[in-house]
Amino acid sequence: MTVPPPTPPAAPPDSSASAVRRPPAGAQTNRRGKLDLDPATVRRARELARRVGQPVVDLAQRHTTVSVERATLRLAGLEGADPDGTPWVNRLLDACRGDVGLEHGIALPVWDALLRGEAESLAVLAQKASAGSVRFRLPEGRDRDRAHAAARDQVAAGIRRVDERRRERERLVELHGDPDHQPWIYLIVATGDIYEDIPQAQQAAREGADIIAVIRSTGQSLLDYVPEGATREGFAGTYATQENFRLMRAALDESSRELGRYVRLTNYASGLCMPEIAALAGLARLDMMLNDSMYGILFRDINPVRTFVDQRFSRQVHARAGIVINTGEDNYLTTADAVEAAHTVTVSQLLNEYFAKEAGLEDWQLGLGHAFEIDPELPDSFRMELSHALLARELFPDAPLKWMPPTRHMTGDVFRGYLLDAFFTLAGTLTGQGILLVGMMTEAVVTPWLSDRDLALRSVRYVMNAAGNLHEDFVPAPDGFIVQRARQVLGESVDLLERIAAHESPTGLLDAIADGTFGLMRRPADAGRGLDGVAVKSEAYVNPATEILEEQ
Repeated sequence: MTVPPPTPPAAPPDSSASAVRRPPAGAQTNRRGKLDLDPATVRRARELARRVGQPVVDLAQRHTTVSVERATLRLAGLEGADPDGTPWVNRLLDACRGDVGLEHGIALPVWDALLRGEAESLAVLAQKASAGSVRFRLPEGRDRDRAHAAARDQVAAGIRRVDERRRERERLVELHGDPDHQPWIYLIVATGDIYEDIPQAQQAAREGADIIAVIRSTGQSLLDYVPEGATREGFAGTYATQENFRLMRAALDESSRELGRYVRLTNYASGLCMPEIAALAGLARLDMMLNDSMYGILFRDINPVRTFVDQRFSRQVHARAGIVINTGEDNYLTTADAVEAAHTVTVSQLLNEYFAKEAGLEDWQLGLGHAFEIDPELPDSFRMELSHALLARELFPDAPLKWMPPTRHMTGDVFRGYLLDAFFTLAGTLTGQGILLVGMMTEAVVTPWLSDRDLALRSVRYVMNAAGNLHEDFVPAPDGFIVQRARQVLGESVDLLERIAAHESPTGLLDAIADGTFGLMRRPADAGRGLDGVAVKSEAYVNPATEILEEQ
């Protein structure tokens, strides 16, 4: 069938290096770096990551999920919720799925209903569908072509809004400028009350924070809907909502004008609503998003297939929006030993790089995660931390790596914690990390007080100022402890990738996840939360958002 030519979206913004200032990557003395890694081994590692990752990409391309389809409705402009707080995208999708199933996608049956005159807009259609006064069908022939074209036109308009927000960011970065140091200082602010978060975030920016992260309320990743409106009752975090995004973005724009540097905003696109939150982030001009399916699989027991499908779509949105993703490898070391499991972090980084680039993200958008989590009582622990951090830096020289502070070995001794955090900052400075999450001395005791944050920022400022460009002078001894340890971890990473690639199953990575390879968590592909929201695409499947995003 021939689909009538729809109105195309605006061309994606220029992604060349001159189009926007990038988050910092690490300084290198030469392309082989200070560790003098064997280029053939590095190439082998990336080729194995591709072999392990490609079957998962194929799996993602064959499936859709309720969240992918709801994200498509959000890009088409559907927002709001019913009086009970259930979003209209959920109401509309559930009604449509009840009539025709999920496997064909949401676009054809919904826009067919609009063209048949069932309602004058998506919002009214959702309300009528919720009341049971609309019946959906899968259109055929000319009706199918007309529904496809109409859906594409409306979704394209939403993607043009994402493009406009990206260009807006680029103009503001050009106007206000970026921080003149690296790593960039990343600070968490999340009281549960967005109206309390805002003044705290603005004050944190005044005290030196370059990136404000509003972590989500505990358990939001397990909600199969995105709450609506401004929220004031989160638990150990603040709910990620469209209105909360808007409020915090506007507040940090005020701070950018006040401080003369662009202050970035981070939130979390993970869990059961990963694609929808990614779409909302693009529409609200967030700058960075936590986005890693492995985190949801391992630590929230979300079905692996659901999460890999959702991750691919969300990363396509992030690529279009110019958002930097942060991945969650640091979490593995909260459950597994940071020395014995160091190679699993490297393997995950390599896989995340492959998945991200396949979805359209560029190197400057890859905030790959790792952490300072080696037991401080271990002899030479700091040397090993430097080795692991430098290995990540040199494997991904153009990526703004996200360096995470100690958590597992923090205790009630706040003086020891303050010292560990200073060593963490020094390691990040010495190894040229791009993004440094500020550690809190009371990490193991309470949700940090404002005074704790002030002390933490003072410590970071002292270390970074005192160290200056010390990373230029820090060159480990050839074939010394740091170099040999890095080569050992890289070799173990290649060995693990080879074992995963050799699995008899075509989806060896799913088998490895089920076996507890990462973070010691066993998560089989046929279990976990959200599995009932996954469907194999039919031959009639249509998703205009995916079509447009993949045309890049």
